Amino acid sequence: MALHLLKLCVGPASIGELEARIAGHREVALSVGADPRPSHVTRMVPKRAAAIAGQGSIYWVMKGALSCRQPILAIEPFTGPDGIDRCRLVLEPTVTPVAPRPCRPFQGWRYLEPADAPPDLDRLSAGDIADMPESLRRELVALGLI
Repeated sequence: MALHLLKLCVGPASIGELEARIAGHREVALSVGADPRPSHVTRMVPKRAAAIAGQGSIYWVMKGALSCRQPILAIEPFTGPDGIDRCRLVLEPTVTPVAPRPCRPFQGWRYLEPADAPPDLDRLSAGDIADMPESLRRELVALGLI
């Protein structure tokens, strides 16, 4: 069974900003001959990595709301140039908006069971919520209305 990770998105304040960061990283990486796959480096290797890599997603919390997800393609432990062990989460470049829900801040990442993961916002069939601007969805989540 797939398992997901929940993580605060530091830097980008919206899904559009996250997508722009991914595109910018890809462009720079291709220009210098580096790996263009989007990734996120974390200090700890998930103990349940086998249930995550290739099956799960990382769900991003932005401005206090669980907002979107990216599939996790691989989990690659490595040792940095400073001698500290780290973990690279290799991500799919596609960012999928999910049904927003409030989420309190936390440090690091958390496991997210599939039953607790919010559904994707299918832009073709989700109706009113998917058609709303992201900023409006975020405000309604903050008010507890969605």
